[in-house]
Amino acid sequence: MTDLATRIDSLNWPALTERLDAAGFATTGALLTAAECAALVALYDQPEPFRSRVVMARHGFGQGEYRYFKYPLPDIIATLRRRLYPQLVPLANRWQLALGQPVQFPADHADYIARCHAAGQTRPTPLLLQYGPGDYNRLHQDLYGALVFPLQLTILLSDPANFSGGDFVLVENKPRSQSRAEVVRLQRGEAVIFAVNQRPASGTRGTYRVALRHGVSTLHSGTRHTLGIIFHDAG
Repeated sequence: MTDLATRIDSLNWPALTERLDAAGFATTGALLTAAECAALVALYDQPEPFRSRVVMARHGFGQGEYRYFKYPLPDIIATLRRRLYPQLVPLANRWQLALGQPVQFPADHADYIARCHAAGQTRPTPLLLQYGPGDYNRLHQDLYGALVFPLQLTILLSDPANFSGGDFVLVENKPRSQSRAEVVRLQRGEAVIFAVNQRPASGTRGTYRVALRHGVSTLHSGTRHTLGIIFHDAG
């Protein structure tokens, strides 16, 4: 098996970019190995890698819980952030221009994180999520502060044969249109890349903004773990 950095670089980025432009999300196919997924799941009950634990019901976010990693990030997560970011930067900057945003993102993720920290957004945002029967995640956006990288991803760490329900859901809102939902069923180790907040789309009247929120439907049985990779840090 090739190393993770090589797997990331070898993804069909032209096809992924085309899909992200057209739909606001794209799936990668196999990205993490079963062993890498299991290693990440095994971290959940260890306090050392994390800075905080969130019980969703306490905040009205849904049911279930998640933990935010602290710096230094585990190698797998640091590699995902470092190697995925430059592949997504050209699309992110093109979206910025289309939406009339003058700020452009630097080519290197370390430079972007330095920009976040200079603005007071210093807390790492990658997170590990755990769902049991009856758990769900309400539709939301992971913004965390004034600086927001417009793309993020979720990776399924559990074998879908071992749980039912718990589908990843995206809801799109276009101007003067009713909401549209997409259900994304992932395989273990597969990622879905999607818009954090808004993306540009072309219409007969020019470019307009499409808003996207994401969540997880109710898990009916089993246990489901996912990894969230967000490229900006939190304030």
